[in-house]
Amino acid sequence: MPGEEYLRYPMPEITSFLGQKPLKIIFIPYAAVTFSFDEYEKRVKERFAEIGHSVTSIHHSADPAEAIREAEAIVTGGGNTWQLVRMMNDLGLFPMIRERVLGGIPYIGWSAGSNIACPTLRTTNDMPIIDPKGFDCLNLVPFQINPHYLDKNPEGHGGETREQRIEEFLEINPDLFVVGLREGTMLRLEGTRLSLVGERTARIFKKGHIPVELGQKDDFSFLLKN
Repeated sequence: MPGEEYLRYPMPEITSFLGQKPLKIIFIPYAAVTFSFDEYEKRVKERFAEIGHSVTSIHHSADPAEAIREAEAIVTGGGNTWQLVRMMNDLGLFPMIRERVLGGIPYIGWSAGSNIACPTLRTTNDMPIIDPKGFDCLNLVPFQINPHYLDKNPEGHGGETREQRIEEFLEINPDLFVVGLREGTMLRLEGTRLSLVGERTARIFKKGHIPVELGQKDDFSFLLKN
């Protein structure tokens, strides 16, 4: 959240999600572009150490696939989704991560890390700075997320609103839901229950339907039936 320490607001929820047992977490820093993977690892490691979990970045591993196989949880940070997907495709990591997460280990992602939990990267906000070698992602959930969702353009900006961009996506992909995920909120999936955490609502889009606002008291599990 603006003005807060890095990853401060979600830590209680992350603590609950990961549980009390110390876990060996593999961190995927590949969305970082303007700062180093070592720097990214340091920031994330310090925060997760506060709740008793150890973090090692995958970029240190000579065998990234083996690092995924040995991990007890997987965490993917934000940054540029196109860069993230390109590196994960280059290393062939998507099938292994999907297998481990569907097998039961926790997955946590923010921003770009939440984008890749979706079927594709096509609702990211990022500039396509590199060829990702394919748009398909982890497909852990059957809907798309638009993180950092904004209701209006900044003053003086004359381009399309985020809602208009999502409507363009839905025109081409009418069978998918898109969740506009605002700052300070997250989606939590355990088993077959999907819920929103945070004080703000999420905006749900579907072709042919008026967008709806749902909050933390609502059941989001209908999004899993797509």
